[in-house]
Amino acid sequence: MFFVDTLAFEGLGNRSYLAGGGGAAVVIDPPRDIDQVIAAAARRGVRIAYVAETHIHNDYVTGGLELARVTGAAYLVPAAAKVSFARTPVADGDTVTVDDGLVLRAIATPGHTPHHTSYALEDDGRAVAAFTGGSLLIGTVGRPDLVEPRLTEQLARAQHASAHRLADELDDEVPVLPTHGFGSFCSSTQAEGDATTIGKERTANDALTLDVDTFVARTLAGLEDVPAYYAHMGPANAAGPAPVDLTPPEPADARQIAERLAAGEWVVDLRNRVAFAAGHVAGSFNFEGDGKLATYLAWLIPWGKPVTLLAATPRQLADAQRELTRVGIDRPAAAATGDPAGWIREGEELASFPRATFADLAAARERGEEAVVLDVRRASERADGHVEGSVHIPVHELHGRTDEVPQGVVWVHCAGGMRAAIAASLLDAVGRQVVAVDDGFEAAADAGLTVTASPS
Repeated sequence: MFFVDTLAFEGLGNRSYLAGGGGAAVVIDPPRDIDQVIAAAARRGVRIAYVAETHIHNDYVTGGLELARVTGAAYLVPAAAKVSFARTPVADGDTVTVDDGLVLRAIATPGHTPHHTSYALEDDGRAVAAFTGGSLLIGTVGRPDLVEPRLTEQLARAQHASAHRLADELDDEVPVLPTHGFGSFCSSTQAEGDATTIGKERTANDALTLDVDTFVARTLAGLEDVPAYYAHMGPANAAGPAPVDLTPPEPADARQIAERLAAGEWVVDLRNRVAFAAGHVAGSFNFEGDGKLATYLAWLIPWGKPVTLLAATPRQLADAQRELTRVGIDRPAAAATGDPAGWIREGEELASFPRATFADLAAARERGEEAVVLDVRRASERADGHVEGSVHIPVHELHGRTDEVPQGVVWVHCAGGMRAAIAASLLDAVGRQVVAVDDGFEAAADAGLTVTASPS
């Protein structure tokens, strides 16, 4: 008998896997914080014999090297990957025996990276799972543009061939278990669904239903901006990441918070956007701890800038600290928890701004109020429909472009409210009068606002 356990990381949109038999297991693409992987193996009562990477990751810092060191497991890394540490190189067709009758077979699947390798788990010679990393995803494939711009088209063609190789070599019922594709920006398009098989992908995945030229053209046309922090993930993984330190950061009082803001450091409030809008430290930024914290904070913050975290509870702070280590933001400079009234000095007041709906925006326009509408969604979202007359600056570009926002009261929106809250906090911090539209974009047309599907 074999098992496959999934470890999901919703904030980053990735998954890792623990797979094995009665006595031993392999871990595929582990997260930076390896304690939960060790705990999962302990619950199964198995020894981690192997740790395997499908590729050198561009969107998160791996825990593979440290997990192998701590457990004594062999660390399987594609042979063609250029790394600075000792590992067990794996090439196409290589196999390792994980447990009695349970074999892991390497399948070269270049495309997401030149060295990308998938793994088939075989039970008594029959494939029972395919760990496809950033190759074949649910309804899509991993993006081919993260390595080198001059290689993008070549890798897109390789991605098409790799998907076909997997479909040709594996039976329809074999589960496809990718690392990316659950909200990760490593996916060439946003995948839908939670589970799939080779057979399902054979009929639904563009890489398997389109000819190579059409697939490549469509893939390249659909690629969007790469999160800025990706530039730091590959080098960190190739060098060999250091172990994480999850001990609590230094406590910060109101004076220290003010001093850090005055020094140009980032103070990030992890509370939900409703609480932040109602009252926050002037100059702080709102990145909800329950949202895509790591992705957007790491994308926007100048790399290496000290960050102080403000949280409602110690648990919220600990969860955020853990998630941020996965993208290389290892140690907050300081932190504070509790009531925001305790985060400001005596005599100071909390800042605030209003929240609204698209119906409120429509009503304000009907009253003749001057309203600058700022759309902070991605370009592809805006192309599918935007409020007529709105200004477009994607949230990941806004910090460096706040001076481009026209004067007046800024009504800022995204698709659902989270990114609008980030943007509103960025604008509020530089003294702009803002209204955060906390509403689903589909409500814009229902509210009577003119929505056009043509890009502007």
